[in-house]
Amino acid sequence: MPRLKVLVVGASIAGPTAAYWFAKAGANVTVIERFPSLRTGGQNIDIRTAGVTVMQKMPGMEAAVRAKTTTMQGISFVRENGRPYGTIKATGNPDQQSLVSEYEIFRGDLARILFDMTKDNRNIKYVFDEQVASMQQNEKDGGPITVEFANRLPTSEYDLVVACDGATSRTRAIAFGCGVRDYIKPTNSWVAYFSIEKDLLDGSKIAQSYCAPGGRFVGVGPDPTGVNRVGLMGINPRKDYDAPLPFREALKQGDDAVKQYVAQHYRGVGWKTGEVVKGMMESKDFYASELVQVKTPSLYKGRSVLVGDAGSAAASGSGTTLALAGAYVLAGEIGKHGGDLAAGLRGYEERMRPLIDDLQKVPPFFPAIMAPQTAWGIWLRNHIFAFIAWTRILEFAQRFFAGAFANTDKYGLPDYDWETQTSKVPG
Repeated sequence: MPRLKVLVVGASIAGPTAAYWFAKAGANVTVIERFPSLRTGGQNIDIRTAGVTVMQKMPGMEAAVRAKTTTMQGISFVRENGRPYGTIKATGNPDQQSLVSEYEIFRGDLARILFDMTKDNRNIKYVFDEQVASMQQNEKDGGPITVEFANRLPTSEYDLVVACDGATSRTRAIAFGCGVRDYIKPTNSWVAYFSIEKDLLDGSKIAQSYCAPGGRFVGVGPDPTGVNRVGLMGINPRKDYDAPLPFREALKQGDDAVKQYVAQHYRGVGWKTGEVVKGMMESKDFYASELVQVKTPSLYKGRSVLVGDAGSAAASGSGTTLALAGAYVLAGEIGKHGGDLAAGLRGYEERMRPLIDDLQKVPPFFPAIMAPQTAWGIWLRNHIFAFIAWTRILEFAQRFFAGAFANTDKYGLPDYDWETQTSKVPG
């Protein structure tokens, strides 16, 4: 019986991970990526809870991640004059992490690790500068999906199409017959990432963060190459639904327009923000986006299935974990059910839905803690945080902030018998 033929759309985190596990289950996998080459830029991300479990099941991955961590040892929260009022450091225990992860790594470095782990696998083929133009599936007979590509790949049939192309997934829109922004839930927040040449940390491995009224958050972290990595967040009141509209409009006009918008938003807010904004205007790796969640009624339709941000964007610091766990569980459930794709997809939904629901939770007070809207709110937050940092209460309390800080063993991912699995075309 022929092996399962799988198309994976997207080559960032979820895509290569899905390819790894599908190939291990015996499938033939094609991974397409719309960019002409692997994207190696991006912000710092971290691996937690179920993501650690999956990473430790992939031989060599944990060591590779540790070798490429950001080197950040903690986060210091500072006042406008630069004086810190609290510092959080890593716990040293990968099974019970703090706000500072044991596996803090830049997105591009993790993407490179996963690509290197899969690029030479004879069951995996990567095709860059390619994307899906259309998909046709006869849902009555449940047969394969006919995929037409936008560029050079010929029209082909696949037993399964796995969308790993982000929160605004075009593949999801085609497969589900919806708009690109359907199922996207705004958080009324946005973020911009970039690197600057000037070392604002004076060689320290402790990152610094600062808040100004109006929900403005600045984070500056170290980078092994000597530059500083910066994250600027604009956090608006949850019920002010019009607040993100100017940012969205700037996004449509391109990076220069977004930089101008961000620079205006952060003008005159104090601390080292002037130097940060100057570095942003000169940066070559600028990236900005809305912080959103994706909540779909189902993780699959027919033989199209969503993994990572395409089906579960979290905006809670759990995106990487959900991508790793989703890829593992999907391939495991498909392989476990042999030629019964429908049963495998149901198993994926049943396994992942509780994990997604838990890790997408954002405590209602969290935005107000991250970046209060008023000077009074910042003053109060700073004094409360200084007290709990001094008493070390946070080391106990942070595990209740969200699922991202839970114990690694909390979610109990199943062990699949990969050695005996062979994913086959449904009979």
